[in-house]
Amino acid sequence: MHTIRQILANKGSEIHTTSPETTVYDGIRQLGECGVGALLVMDGDRPAGMFSERDYARKIILAGRGSRQTRVGEIMTSPLISIEPSVSAAAGLAMMTEKRIRHLPVIEDDQLIGLVSIGDLVAAVIDDQQHLIEQLERYVVG
Repeated sequence: MHTIRQILANKGSEIHTTSPETTVYDGIRQLGECGVGALLVMDGDRPAGMFSERDYARKIILAGRGSRQTRVGEIMTSPLISIEPSVSAAAGLAMMTEKRIRHLPVIEDDQLIGLVSIGDLVAAVIDDQQHLIEQLERYVVG
């Protein structure tokens, strides 16, 4: 079974961040430039929340707010939900499903070490299941 640590080892630990003072417009532009669906919001060296396309759609567009006048800190998802690197991919996926989130910062010893997405965890769980199926087939065939 894959752990969050193994997923980070394969994908790398690059994290795209922004600050609470960034305008939503600039945050959306950064999402597009980075080709990601969410940015970790950092207040200095402390993770403060997540800013995602979903936040933009629900809290700016549907609320009739202006993206050039609103700051990321006003609409980010907070408090931040995080995960430890020793947790299994399946448990992380269950957490994401329960909390209805798509991105999890990975924290170890109060230090940010990476970020995993729901796509990362789904791929790992599918790989784990495929491996198990192959083992069972070999066992049955003998």
